[in-house]
Amino acid sequence: MAGGDLPPPPPPEETPAAAAAEEDEDLIEIVEEGSGRLDISRYVDHVRDLSAGAIATFEGTTRDHFAGRLVVELRYEAYAAMARRRLGAILREARSRHALRRLAVAHRLGPVPAGEASVFVAASATHRADAMEACRYVIDELKASVPIWKKEVYDDGEVWKENREFLDRHAGDAHGHGNGHGSAGCCGSKVRVQEA
Repeated sequence: MAGGDLPPPPPPEETPAAAAAEEDEDLIEIVEEGSGRLDISRYVDHVRDLSAGAIATFEGTTRDHFAGRLVVELRYEAYAAMARRRLGAILREARSRHALRRLAVAHRLGPVPAGEASVFVAASATHRADAMEACRYVIDELKASVPIWKKEVYDDGEVWKENREFLDRHAGDAHGHGNGHGSAGCCGSKVRVQEA
């Protein structure tokens, strides 16, 4: 090396303390029934970071129809403590797969009328691909493995529904052990209820 130039030092290894600090910056909310709408701007503001070049979001809303039937609202129930733990694990998994700055995820419980948001995910990263892919990963894993149940209420009846992601993961396995795709879920004993 000419002139005593030294090569740049290698990037520091991530320590457990650094990983814990990142997780402390993540926001997880299960919004109890009667608490009102999700505070979308709060979640987006939470993931803002000066070193992030991208913020990606996903907002899941109640649509007003399904299979030709008028949907009045969705109603969500959850095992809240387990849901929070599983969401924490999903965010850690997202961090292990993507170079992320900050994450936020929120899910509303109770009735969610047509047009309102029931779930929201936000991710910030230096580059847009990591933020966008992390957002998709979090919502897909949430639907596949978090103990939150959904009832679809129509103008002429109601029915409990399973998420497609949950059914796909557990297809062909009556014992809820999955088909080997993705991580193990917490809801293997969840029972699919058919409309009468």
